[in-house]
Amino acid sequence: MDADEIKKYIAQIAFSGAEEFLSKYKSNDEKDQIIGHFGLGFYSAYMVADNVEIDSLTYKSGSEASLWRCDGSSDYELDKGRRQSRGTEITLFIGKDHDEYLDPGHVRKILTHYCSFLPFPIYLNGDRINKHPPLWMKAPSECKNQDYIDFYRYLYPSSPEPLFWVHLNVDYPFHLKGILYFPKIQRDFDSEKDSVKLYCNRVFVSDNCKDLIPNYLMVLRGAIDSPDIPLNVSRSYLQMDKTVRQLSSHISKKVSDSLSTLYKTDREKFIQSWTDISPIIKLGILEDEKFYDRVKDVLIWRNTSQEWTTIPEYLEKNKEKSHDKVLYTIDEKHAAHILEVYRKQGVEVLCADSPIDPYLIHYLERKISPAKIERIDANVHEHMVDKSREKTVLDAEGKTEAAKLADLIRLNLGEDVEVEAKSLTADDLPGFITMEEHQRRMRDHLMRNAGNEAAQLMNKKTFIVNTNNPLIQTIQQLDQKNPELAKDLTKEIFELSLLSQREMAPEALHQFITRTNRLLEALTKEALK
Repeated sequence: MDADEIKKYIAQIAFSGAEEFLSKYKSNDEKDQIIGHFGLGFYSAYMVADNVEIDSLTYKSGSEASLWRCDGSSDYELDKGRRQSRGTEITLFIGKDHDEYLDPGHVRKILTHYCSFLPFPIYLNGDRINKHPPLWMKAPSECKNQDYIDFYRYLYPSSPEPLFWVHLNVDYPFHLKGILYFPKIQRDFDSEKDSVKLYCNRVFVSDNCKDLIPNYLMVLRGAIDSPDIPLNVSRSYLQMDKTVRQLSSHISKKVSDSLSTLYKTDREKFIQSWTDISPIIKLGILEDEKFYDRVKDVLIWRNTSQEWTTIPEYLEKNKEKSHDKVLYTIDEKHAAHILEVYRKQGVEVLCADSPIDPYLIHYLERKISPAKIERIDANVHEHMVDKSREKTVLDAEGKTEAAKLADLIRLNLGEDVEVEAKSLTADDLPGFITMEEHQRRMRDHLMRNAGNEAAQLMNKKTFIVNTNNPLIQTIQQLDQKNPELAKDLTKEIFELSLLSQREMAPEALHQFITRTNRLLEALTKEALK
């Protein structure tokens, strides 16, 4: 700059020629953009400096250097400068309360954070700060897999390699470049700390893009660069800005397209990555209808045979057995005794053990109607019943043997519990608890949001006893000889079912243990006779 330019662009803080200055930066070329150029935010130097000097020599032939000094007030000095070559040198005289900015390590940290990708070299004590060019500025066709991995390591040095990535490169109807990485989710993963970084023409803006990236993509990492983001408006307006909405929608589309492509081209890798990417897909489905439409065909579920399938595939494969019903379990281990029945009948059961799955199932059921999604212990499904051994013969009172057994069990329990006696295919299963699917969903919803008391209103259970089980048959015979022992055995079977299906109330556990010990003692004495 010459003396006149220093007066105009530095000395006059609120100069009337602002439009002239800004008009130079109206083109879309990166080199002509205003963000990152000298002059903007210059007076922030006085936040740490008592005085600032500018020594500048313009490119114009015959000019001499100009030296500008100012303490931050409206007064300044403008003298002949010292520079012999074209350029500008700015000297900050740091105030005594800000001497930490004289520490090279502190300054390096700031420069690295904010200036790592600026398009011109920055040096500190002879060492260049911005050594790594921003990979997002390259076309995807020019980048190799190792380039992406190396760049990720530079951004997140201590993190394991990413699963895969999405390279953004858009020129119309807005400008957007960037690379989004799908990270491996570890226990110490912090999406707030290690989120996507936002840049404007390679100038760091923010290390959080939550106003630009949908919530369900906040676990992603990487960098986004766009000159179209309105940086001079409030956060609330930023959320409503049309360009921001377009950018957000495009990012979501690119991510969903990448997931679909991976599923089609490398299903094995997709499945191996499922633990890390499933939260993104499931949350995205719940939050964004358009995202659901794009990823619904890659929403996979593991079944109890360790095979992977989608719900449409499940319905097609099992249409003869499931009859438009998708069966699932939330806990393979606790439901193992019930699952064994389905396994023997060759019925496929899906695993829905994620905390998000209850919400997702409720959402998906509306999408696949008239098909239903039902837990294996929601009803006595037809696969569990052996009709050839049903006790249907009526006695003199007009009751079947099954009905009389249900009455006995209900009387022995002495609780307000529905009891049904069924001829189950698995003889070794004494009984289990059922709860209607939508009632269970409502109960669990109330438990999460309104507490246990409200949930108890929707806690109606049915105890299914197996007429073909030897222990149940023994209890029926024992009731004539030792009714107290029969009652204890009945309660034991009932509460074992509650315990195995994670339906036992914590306060009931002590009574269960006491009865179990008493029952074992009685059976031991009986065996020694």
